[in-house]
Amino acid sequence: MENLREMFQIMTRRFGLLDKNCCSVGGFDISLIHSHILYEIDNQHNPSMQQVAESLGTDITTFSRQVQALVKMNLVEKTPLPEDKRVYILSLTTEGKFVAKTIDQQMNTYLNDVFSHMNEFEKETVIRSIKLLNEAMAKTSNCCTIPLR
Repeated sequence: MENLREMFQIMTRRFGLLDKNCCSVGGFDISLIHSHILYEIDNQHNPSMQQVAESLGTDITTFSRQVQALVKMNLVEKTPLPEDKRVYILSLTTEGKFVAKTIDQQMNTYLNDVFSHMNEFEKETVIRSIKLLNEAMAKTSNCCTIPLR
């Protein structure tokens, strides 16, 4: 039987998920979490801090620190909602849009290169399998928790 954990650990390393910085764009060293935040802000319509934190499955305190770092880098703007000043809307600055677009292009180039080593059937099989895995992961309540003995 295949060692599933080992397969996922190798895939995680090859995908660069353990790297401190996922990419360097225009003089910015972007961490993996920052990359995810930029992606979510770019793909949601005027999301609130809470919406993006929930999308990423992270607590608001940790998320808030990450957003502050992106604000200091001038990649993200935090704007209070006029009707409720406790709610902040997130948007990308011009530089933030450039960085998000560049990361997106880099990832697509990487994935296209990976898939270029497969025939069409293998590529479709992998994509279908990833979709099935994502759906199954969404249904479990044990996300990455280790049972206590």
